[in-house]
Amino acid sequence: MQCQMCDKHATVHLTEIINGQKMERHLCDECAQKEGITVKTHQIPINELFSNLVDAQQESRELADLNCPQCKIKWTQFRKEGLLGCPNDYLAFEKPLRTLIERAQDGATSHVGKVPKNSEGKMADQLKLLRFRQELYKALEQEDYETAVRLRDEIRKFEMN
Repeated sequence: MQCQMCDKHATVHLTEIINGQKMERHLCDECAQKEGITVKTHQIPINELFSNLVDAQQESRELADLNCPQCKIKWTQFRKEGLLGCPNDYLAFEKPLRTLIERAQDGATSHVGKVPKNSEGKMADQLKLLRFRQELYKALEQEDYETAVRLRDEIRKFEMN
């Protein structure tokens, strides 16, 4: 199909329906850009594209051979089912798991949780108070009354503020 503006080969085909009327336009890249229809895209050189593909295939083959020596689960089985077989899998699959976790958690590899931005101070105080209470109960169970009295006083002071 030819470009409707310059008779070059048309690579952009636009169909518009306005008030029930169907209008088709066939333009080459240059004319489409002049009309503001397309945006020039960044193209990856073909040799870079092939290089990335070869690297990905090599990594895929290495991961396919990866398995846990204890439970014998393979990396491919984990990727398919989404379940690990035993605690040792975290060591056996450490590198690819780290990559997965980093990708899923925006670079974080340890759990930090989420706290609403407007309540960070309140939440930290609540966590501190909770920790004090847990330590108090533990001290009482162990009959460490001196520590229990100190913790009780800390909790009261904290609750007063």
